[in-house]
Parts: sequence; C-alpha cells; structure tokens
Amino acid sequence: MKLKLLTPTKVIIDQPVTKIIAEGEHGHFCLLPQHIDFLAALVPGLLSFEDEEKNEQFVAVDEGVLVKRGDEVLVSTRQATPGTNLEQLRDKVREEFATLDEAERAAHAATAKLEASFLRSYLEFTEESQ
Repeated sequence: MKLKLLTPTKVIIDQPVTKIIAEGEHGHFCLLPQHIDFLAALVPGLLSFEDEEKNEQFVAVDEGVLVKRGDEVLVSTRQATPGTNLEQLRDKVREEFATLDEAERAAHAATAKLEASFLRSYLEFTEESQ
C-alpha cells in the first residue's frame, strides 16, 4: 500500500507501507494491503504504520479522514506530527500544543477586541440616530 498523509500546508508522509493502525470514531482498526476499500473519520490520536522494512513508525494526528482505495491510503488531517520514538513524539506534541495554545489565546484576544470595537461603534451609531 502507499500511505499519503496530508495537512493543509504540506505532505507529511508519502511512502509504501505494509500495515496501518488508526483510531476512528468507532475504535481502532488495522488496514492491510488486501483489505477492501475503506473510509473512516479519524479522531485525535496516534496513527501507526509499518514501512516495507517492518519498522514501526508513529504519527500524532488531529481529527481527519482516512480513505483506502485500492493500494492507496490517503489521510487528511488538520495537524500531524511524525516520530519513531513515542517518548520523543509525546514531547514534540506537547511543545506544539503549547505553541498552538499561545496562538489561540492571541487569536481570541484579537477577536474579542474586534467584537468590542464593533459593539462600541454600533452603540454610538444607534445613540446618534435616536
């Protein structure tokens, strides 16, 4: 099988694999080359796969979709972090989440300022028109 894992900004994985294990909304599942075509909504978690040399590799993934069609498996997710060692992957994911938390806080603050500015302008406009 060929696994291709995509995020909105880049291709994370594009390589032949012999097995894929992922977690969908109804639990974990395993895909092997002879499986029928398959579609699953992925939940945030760990996707693992074996390369052609039987080395197990891991990718922390966000919500996404997995589609197996013939020999191709396409995974599309908002975020993905690959790794070969689970401890290093855990630390890497924690780092990325901390960065995301900061970015989300900044985005929320900017949104709150915009909303407050809009409300002030709206109130001023309604007071002037009365």
